[in-house]
Amino acid sequence: MSKLALYRKYRPRKFDEVLGQNHITEILKNAVNLGRISHAYLFSGPRGTGKTSVARILAKEAGCSDIDLIEIDAASSRGIDEIRTLREGVRFSPLQGDVKVYIIDEVHMLTKEAFNALLKTLEEPPKHAIFILATTELEKVPDTIISRCQNFSFHKIPENILREAMKVTAQKEGVKIDGETAGLIALFAEGSFRDAQGMLDQILTLGDSNKDKRITEKEAREFLSAPSREMVENIILSIIGKDTEKGLSVIHEVTEQNLNIKTFLKLILRDVRAMLLLR
Repeated sequence: MSKLALYRKYRPRKFDEVLGQNHITEILKNAVNLGRISHAYLFSGPRGTGKTSVARILAKEAGCSDIDLIEIDAASSRGIDEIRTLREGVRFSPLQGDVKVYIIDEVHMLTKEAFNALLKTLEEPPKHAIFILATTELEKVPDTIISRCQNFSFHKIPENILREAMKVTAQKEGVKIDGETAGLIALFAEGSFRDAQGMLDQILTLGDSNKDKRITEKEAREFLSAPSREMVENIILSIIGKDTEKGLSVIHEVTEQNLNIKTFLKLILRDVRAMLLLR
């Protein structure tokens, strides 16, 4: 039997479980409580930051049943025919519950003709219909669509929030990871909760093979092809000491081991920032 991916297993089911997007979830919770739910929303922001999860939560809180929740992936269903089908179906009342909710993911992928057809529905939507559009490329969504939606911008999730979330998830899975390992995952994820969970999912296989169910920082660095702490410290010391030979030696070592240069620079900046804050 295949194992359920962590990002699906721990997908938030309530607004309070959504991490790093309080500026959005608080407004949506108030809208639900006050009965002021809009007919159209546009969620934009980087991938893996919770747009689809929040859309599903909002649909549930608005009184939408599973059978009346329609999700469309505009990356594969981007033509006018799909939107015409949507327009025909939206006229019918919900089968259960109070509303029908249409979640259109990657909405920026729709064709010009499909956008025009969608616009007509957004201008005069049935009372029982709610549209939630999601995109990672807001600049590709026509202004006419944007102006007819309530817009919410999702932020990259801060590293400290991702780090703590990874430690909690690992604990739930019965594997111990330290703060440095969780921090490396958060750094590599670049603000994406889904990416962080995907990396943790892979790293947890190391813990499954260890008797003590523990993953060390060294194991995590090797798995992620991240430079060692010593390399990072040596390059910083070479810069402080203006030791060109030592600095070039470290860079040569990093390239010889085929380590991620981008990650190396991030680790350097992280440690330099920590040093400055301690002064």
